[in-house]
Amino acid sequence: MLFKNKSKGITEKQVLAALSYVDDPDLKKDLVTLNMIRDIQIDGKKVSFSVVLTTPACPMKDAIHNACVNAIHLMVDKEAEVVINMTAEVQNNQADRQLPNIKHVIAISSGKGGVGKSTVAANVAVALAKTGAKVALVDADIYGPSQPILFGFEQARPMMETVGDRDMLVPFERHGVKVMSIGVLVRPEQAVVWRGPMASKALRQIIFDTNWGEIDYMLIDLPPGTGDIHLTLVQALPVSGAVVITTPQKVAVADARKGAEMFRTPQIQVPLLGVIENMAFFVPSDAPDKRYHLFGKDGGKALAEGLEIPVLGQIPIRESISIRGDEGAPIALLNDDVLAKSFQELAQEIARQLAIRNATLPPTSQVQIQTP
Repeated sequence: MLFKNKSKGITEKQVLAALSYVDDPDLKKDLVTLNMIRDIQIDGKKVSFSVVLTTPACPMKDAIHNACVNAIHLMVDKEAEVVINMTAEVQNNQADRQLPNIKHVIAISSGKGGVGKSTVAANVAVALAKTGAKVALVDADIYGPSQPILFGFEQARPMMETVGDRDMLVPFERHGVKVMSIGVLVRPEQAVVWRGPMASKALRQIIFDTNWGEIDYMLIDLPPGTGDIHLTLVQALPVSGAVVITTPQKVAVADARKGAEMFRTPQIQVPLLGVIENMAFFVPSDAPDKRYHLFGKDGGKALAEGLEIPVLGQIPIRESISIRGDEGAPIALLNDDVLAKSFQELAQEIARQLAIRNATLPPTSQVQIQTP
């Protein structure tokens, strides 16, 4: 449908009418209905406005921008100069506000250890931060904390600051991410020999006694398996969604399935955002076009199909991931690296699935679990 402009100038009504034909590809509604069009200004043939996306990590940003320009040219004035400010406003979808400045809590989980969960969590956090999002990462792997090494502060000790009448931990800020870990509360060489209640208390301390500030996405790097820490998390905070990490290997997939099913139990019911297949294949540095499936093939895909959730991404094995992790500089920091691009796409897909979840499911509440 074409709108003929019979007046001498372009009107806001015409602009909104044209943009009402541009849909958000994920939310399946038009931008005007979603209240994503803001600050329309018209000066002769110059039309400027803002498109407020649901996340700065939106992978469809360019497509939406081009669709808006085309809609104005087709339905309003083919000679119009269209200037669009693509911005983002992460919406809070939590029913309970235990941490009022935290908009979304994302659980990063795995069924078994050794699948690279912490490395993936670190790189996703960095990739999200690079889009402009405000990101926090909680290292909840009480018995094997890895984030102090991955972010380069394993020898540091946290500082305290007074906020109101409370003494609060100051999170470590690295690469645009605010990080706190149980690993900085004990000596690096010290074994953590705690029973469940003590571990749960420690988790609550690093979550609630840290001055996080304003956060769009808080990632929780959970320990392997299912246990006290997982139950403590879902009871302490309204978790927006969970991501499951596995390798293609059959034994890893079997354990990952159990971990995923934990979030689906009637008592918990945390939405599953998708599966990440880590170590999906080996890519030699001297032959980047070759792929070797060292741990099997498509195990993550089979898991996702069984759970009826999407595969968020496949991350290959390359030496540079571990080297950069040991240096405290996650590979997602790079701009021209193939692996960095993989993590950027992964972060965008997680943000996309979270936006879809928010549009289709009710707000998340804390889990009430009756213990026998």
